[in-house]
Parts: sequence; structure tokens; C-alpha cells
Amino acid sequence: MPHTAIQINDLSVVLPDGFHALDGISVDLEQGKIIGFIGPSGAGKTTLMRCLVGRQRITSGSLSIFGMPAGAPALRKMLSYMTQQTSVYTDLTVQENLRYFAAMFGIPRRDNAAAVAKILEAVDLQDKADLMVERLSGGQKQRVSLAIALVGSPKLMVLDEPTVGLDPVLREQLWTLFRHLAAAGTTLIVSSHVMEEAERCDDLLLVRDGKLLAHGEPAELRARTHTKSVEECFLKLVGAHA
Repeated sequence: MPHTAIQINDLSVVLPDGFHALDGISVDLEQGKIIGFIGPSGAGKTTLMRCLVGRQRITSGSLSIFGMPAGAPALRKMLSYMTQQTSVYTDLTVQENLRYFAAMFGIPRRDNAAAVAKILEAVDLQDKADLMVERLSGGQKQRVSLAIALVGSPKLMVLDEPTVGLDPVLREQLWTLFRHLAAAGTTLIVSSHVMEEAERCDDLLLVRDGKLLAHGEPAELRARTHTKSVEECFLKLVGAHA
């Protein structure tokens, strides 16, 4: 029987300038799924992710993760957050970054090297382990950020545009990794404005102007709107709400 990972009830966020970044979103999301937050830039995807990890003040409504309110101290070691901006130390090597974050997470020194090696293999960066991050390409830095998000084997991974700037081969490799993680019980939130990536997700939230247009599996959403792709589905829903 599926377990609920995230419960969102009538969630709204009004920014200091009065802008309604999120407007009355309610949805339950299952554990062990790849869940896509799909929508154009400015739709509210990043704000919703920031709410999940406790970095965004909620104006009204509620949000709980594994039965605890978002931002609860007990959740800190259960989730990871990969932002759109590269969150790594460029004056350290790839391996030094991972060892540092593993130590910060509390992984014992005796287990540190093995944990780092496993993560390097998962993101295919073994041959870059001893390179300074500042010498890496944009796509490689993106992979280092993802590697850091894997430290500690989190139950929930919140990934904001994780495949942006990556070549098709690497993008395919990362989606294979996401699939393995989900199969092992990890819940992944993946935001994207690329509709093709939506087809790879188990579950979708289609978001526009801070509102939830639709929620469901890709095939279900296509059937509901009598369309052949998630992109066509999204455009039809936008037209219906215009």
C-alpha cells in the first residue's frame, strides 16, 4: 500500500512585494516516486520547493513531510536540496567537497571514503575526483551538486532543474539513477520547464502562475485531456484556465 511522503493543504505564499507566488495548492504525494514539478519559469516551482525544505515562509495553509511540519529539525537528515545555483566549494576538489559534506552530515570518518567512492560512481565522476571544482565544466559542476545531494542517502531529494545544461547522454544516465533511487524507496521532487522530462516522471504537478493546474501520472493526464503528450496537455489546461 502506498505511503504518503508529502501532504500539502491550501498552501499559499505571498511575497513581501505582494506577489502571490503560490495560491491555494493542495495535494498529497506518495513515497518512492519521481514527482515532477512542471511549468514555465516563474510558475512557482522553486517557491514550492523552498517551502518543502523549510526555506520559505508560508503565508497560509500547511505542509508536512513524513508526518512532520516542513522545516522541522528532525527532517534535516532525511532530505536534501539541490538548488539551480551550484552549491559547492570551487576551491576544493570534487572529492574534498564530498568528504567535507559527508563529515558535516555526520558520517563517521571510517565510513567516509567508502561513502564518497559510492557517490562518485553514481554520478560518474570517478575520473574527476581529484580536480578542483573551478576547473570543471558547467555540466560537471551540476553533477557535483547532485553528488552532494546524495550524501547520507536522504529519504527525500528536492532537485531544482537538476539536468539543465547537461548533454543527452549524461541526462539519460541521471534519469537512470533517479529511477534506481525511487525503486529503493527514495522520493524525488524534480522541477523542470522541459515538457519532455515530464514524461519520465511517475507523478506530475503542472503549475502555472502559482496555481496547481493538474496532478496525476503522465498517462492519466494525457487521457484526461485527450492529448498525446504532456506538453499538449499543459497547453490545453492553460487554455481552459485562461
